[in-house]
Amino acid sequence: MKTKAAILTALREPLAIEEVEIPTLGYGQVLVELRVSRICGSQIGEIDGVKGPDRFLPHLLGHEGSGTVREIGPEVTTVNPGDSVVLHWRPGAGIQARAPRYGFNGHSVNAGCVTTFNRFAVVSENRITAVPEDLDPETASLLADTITTGFGIINNDAAVKIGESVTVIGCGGIGLGVVLGAKLAGAHPIVAVDLFDNKLEKAKQYGATHTINSRDNDWVDAVREITGDSGADCVIDGTGNPRVIEQAYSLTHPRGRTVLFGVMSHNEAVSLHTLPLHFGKILTGSEGGGSRPDLDIPRYVKMMREGRFDPKGFVSHRLTLDEINEAIGKMREGEVIHAMIHFS
Repeated sequence: MKTKAAILTALREPLAIEEVEIPTLGYGQVLVELRVSRICGSQIGEIDGVKGPDRFLPHLLGHEGSGTVREIGPEVTTVNPGDSVVLHWRPGAGIQARAPRYGFNGHSVNAGCVTTFNRFAVVSENRITAVPEDLDPETASLLADTITTGFGIINNDAAVKIGESVTVIGCGGIGLGVVLGAKLAGAHPIVAVDLFDNKLEKAKQYGATHTINSRDNDWVDAVREITGDSGADCVIDGTGNPRVIEQAYSLTHPRGRTVLFGVMSHNEAVSLHTLPLHFGKILTGSEGGGSRPDLDIPRYVKMMREGRFDPKGFVSHRLTLDEINEAIGKMREGEVIHAMIHFS
């Protein structure tokens, strides 16, 4: 059996859209037919080699989506054929299976424990979580990372308390989930900072009390006018830009928290005055907000059904797999907030 997939064949090159041979399921593996996949900024980082040389080329991409289980491998117990599922990169319940290898023109194509830029995907059991059959597939895809990571950054990494001030730098993708999470956590004020007005407007719709376009030279002063000269209780950076990280740290209260979820390029560095770290200031990086998808996703589904929040407005672009390179180009230009690949 074959499936269409987007393959990263070389760094900083367009993805190749080809058919690959699906491997036989092994211990702890599940075959999922994708309905929707989100294109995450992390995938652009992979394409650009942000973390350094890629020794797994060629390989499949994508780590958040929704679909239907078509077949289960030996010892799988948490899902059954026909189940609707969220596919996520953070480990959840079930078996940690080996990564599959797909076939293409007599050669192997690598894949991680989960991929979503392919209509049919062999994934590890612990990378999927069952959800109600009637859950909108785009919403399910947002639960894979945007919501779970965004809320986890607020709850776990930043430990935001009611009434604390939060500044979010970079409000597309995960950043929008962080803004919504800050609102639900009772933060005030919530300052959204971005280069693009369309993202700032969306952040305002989902909980930002103030928005600042960082193209203005005085954006740091503008944040201080809102949060006070001592800075925000929590500053969360999604840019991965060294200079912006330095500014985020400087904008953080002396006993506040700076949380980084944007990934800085492997060949860059920041310069920081570390003395405040000895007196209560915290600088930390986030790995998916420390989320537990198998525990968090059911809670968030319940909240949505009770009307606490609705992320459907997060999505700005919808496309097919054949259009993925065009969508990635629009993401680079800042046009996209969330882009969804539809397979059906």
